[in-house]
Amino acid sequence: MTLSEEAKAEQEIVQLKRALETTQRALAKAKRRTQDMVDSVYSAANEASLVQPRLKVKPYKTKKSQKAEVALIHLTDWQAGKVSVSFNMEVLRKRIEQMIDKVVALTNVQRAHHPVNDCVLVLGGDMVEGLSIFPGQQWEVEAHLFEQMFTVVNIIQQAVNTLSGQFSKVHVVCEYGNHGRLGRKGDMPSADNVDRMAYKIASERCSHLKNVTWQQSDDWYQVAVIGNYKLLVVHGDEMPSFNGILRKINTWATFIEFDDCIMGHFHTPSNFTMANGGRVWVTGSPESDNQYAKSFIAAVGKPSQRLMFVDPNKGRVTCEYVCWLD
Repeated sequence: MTLSEEAKAEQEIVQLKRALETTQRALAKAKRRTQDMVDSVYSAANEASLVQPRLKVKPYKTKKSQKAEVALIHLTDWQAGKVSVSFNMEVLRKRIEQMIDKVVALTNVQRAHHPVNDCVLVLGGDMVEGLSIFPGQQWEVEAHLFEQMFTVVNIIQQAVNTLSGQFSKVHVVCEYGNHGRLGRKGDMPSADNVDRMAYKIASERCSHLKNVTWQQSDDWYQVAVIGNYKLLVVHGDEMPSFNGILRKINTWATFIEFDDCIMGHFHTPSNFTMANGGRVWVTGSPESDNQYAKSFIAAVGKPSQRLMFVDPNKGRVTCEYVCWLD
């Protein structure tokens, strides 16, 4: 190597080092910005919680029986902040109130035959609409991300308060969706998610409810355990398409132990049977008049959520309802 070539190589090394240092500084700055935003959200949540009254709720009195079942409630795809001809955040609030009223009424129907002492509340993700999931989304919302999140927090808090007075024990299982991510896909870690922030704040607001427990993590799935029954909870955006649901879940069954699976994401209530006889439930959304769904995937689901009842001893679902909210 000649002296000129050595000098050129040394110069390239210096330039590469400078580029690496610049990239590292940019990454560190992005991480600080994300952390600052997360810290600001939790700080604001703490201040807001100081003015929120804590309702005293008397839990439902347990009825002892070997045949007691457990209510399983799946609330998902609220899309808070989305606005259409027939849907906005106030409509969402009223529809979830209607859903909780139906849960109470249908549980009382079940109780006429056998005790239903406990419930599991599954929050399935996409609780907020977000702002940067697809181009032009900012023109289809009625609120910024901050307001979307606290609308979700307030609705969850009210629902959990009500359920804690209707059941002896309430276990809340939290899974996040793709609409809660920060930025475009791949910009930030998937676990940095507004759904998760809303769940965390809601759980802190409900910390005085001693018969309520919460299950949260940064995993892409949760397993809700109800006695001898195991339910795999995913959001549904892991699916390559609606037609690929069974193939994907049958594969998961080779390395995750579960009996059935429940998800949202597709906004259309459906159910399938797995190769091993297990069930897959797709729950609808309380949203209505989604123009994107009409135009691009030719799917229009009526507003709905899902309620089921589980026999914890036999480890199976005994009854299921699609609760229409229109």
